[in-house]
Amino acid sequence: MPPTDDLRVFCTVVRKAGFAAAAQELAASPAYVSKRIRLLEQELGVPLLHRTTRRVAVTDQGERVFHWAQRILDDMDQLLQEVAVTRREPRGLLRVSSSFGFGRNVVAPMLSRLVQRHPGLQVRLEVFDRLVDVAGEGFDLDVRVGDEIAPHLIARRLADNHRVLCAAPGYLARRGTPRSPAELPAHDCLVIKERDHPFGVWRLRAGAVEQSVKVTGPLSANNGEMVVQWAVDGCGIALRSLWDVGAHLEAGRLVQVLPEWRQEANIWAVYPTPLERSAKVRVCVEFLQEYFGRQRPW
Repeated sequence: MPPTDDLRVFCTVVRKAGFAAAAQELAASPAYVSKRIRLLEQELGVPLLHRTTRRVAVTDQGERVFHWAQRILDDMDQLLQEVAVTRREPRGLLRVSSSFGFGRNVVAPMLSRLVQRHPGLQVRLEVFDRLVDVAGEGFDLDVRVGDEIAPHLIARRLADNHRVLCAAPGYLARRGTPRSPAELPAHDCLVIKERDHPFGVWRLRAGAVEQSVKVTGPLSANNGEMVVQWAVDGCGIALRSLWDVGAHLEAGRLVQVLPEWRQEANIWAVYPTPLERSAKVRVCVEFLQEYFGRQRPW
């Protein structure tokens, strides 16, 4: 395939019927135009122009090449125009991933509002109990809870969030309230297989002090909603995000345990390429950030 720039030079020469006029339109020298035509003829293996001292005439082969070149250049111009529009306006399929509970309860309602605002978007949301390889698995965006993000990815923080220890009043009345993280292993702890944490290890922070505790209990799951329900039922102590248990804490169904200890778990938008390359990803990230900025869904 000859270079499109050479095809463009050739078409300009044909339209202007001369090298000098073509060079003027292209803001190039006549020598440059002559060289590009010569290289194009060598590439195609046919003479394209009859050159005389007064004018340039197109050969029969040149006529065929001119018509094909015009179609190619028109298609290329249309492609570049459509790509430019796609970068400005959100259109097409947007593949989003998230975790089970957060994806269903928080991300899904936000995305429904997003497509109402931008009807050219088609959003496919998939939820997992594991970290997603955003680029490798073909996702445009991962909305995740947790601060451990691979260095090759781009991330924007959408909202502050942290996980808290909590249990039902009935459980605490029956088993007592732990006074330090060191007492947690003696309790029934409701363990969840988090996307970004080892199973059964709770890493907690109180100010500048960090402590990791290995906990166990009779119930565990890979779904946070089930763990929260078990905690409300009085089955043990859970470590859950505020977005997940905030309403239960306000209603008194759960009580915060060791309130000075927490686990940072901010909310991030994670994507493989810069936002300026895709209007659909940029619009989605900005919409989520705006939504979280106005209100906390929990």
